[in-house]
Amino acid sequence: MDTPQAMRERVVGKAAEDRGFRSQLIADPKGTIQTELGISLPDSLSVEVHEESSGTAHLVLPPDSKLSEGDLQAVAGGFFGSSMGSAKSLLNW
Repeated sequence: MDTPQAMRERVVGKAAEDRGFRSQLIADPKGTIQTELGISLPDSLSVEVHEESSGTAHLVLPPDSKLSEGDLQAVAGGFFGSSMGSAKSLLNW
């Protein structure tokens, strides 16, 4: 299995080269990622794609560190096992 970084690079690289894939990724990010990588992401995980332009940059912040591990698990629907960790690592680009 690829590392989360390799999976990110695969998805982003394909989106940079294939306009149809890019459009599909923007329209249905979660479904497109699952199909492309052959993985299943938890129902409780939402995926958003933000397309940068020459005039816009996006900064992704980690969850508020003031939340306890229990709070984080509750927010994530209790799915903080290795699958969620991998999914979060994969999608945190």
